[in-house]
Amino acid sequence: MEHRDPFLVHQVVSFRYAIEGIVYSYKKGMHFKMHVAAATVAIILGLIYKISATEWLILILLSFSIIAAEAMNTAIEETCNLLHPEHHPRARLAKHCAAGSVLIISIAAIIIGLIIFLPKIFY
Repeated sequence: MEHRDPFLVHQVVSFRYAIEGIVYSYKKGMHFKMHVAAATVAIILGLIYKISATEWLILILLSFSIIAAEAMNTAIEETCNLLHPEHHPRARLAKHCAAGSVLIISIAAIIIGLIIFLPKIFY
């Protein structure tokens, strides 16, 4: 019979692994760092321009979604590099698709950021 950790121990260990993944993504990825910096700027702008509660919800959801997508992109890149260090064409496509998903949500965030902040900046 397989040994299983108690529920709380398992949760703490899982949380530690998740933090390790976030730290790795941050250390490894220049784009991850850029998205964290952009989220920080957006939060500062939100504080300066006193955005509404709904705008805060949108800003937080988008910022964390982009950072999460970037972490997933890093995971896919690492997996492809492990499975196909010789640069397999299908692994390349998987990496491009993952990067494309980050680009898609980033474009949406830019558009929504402009919708939220431009009226406050120019009026």
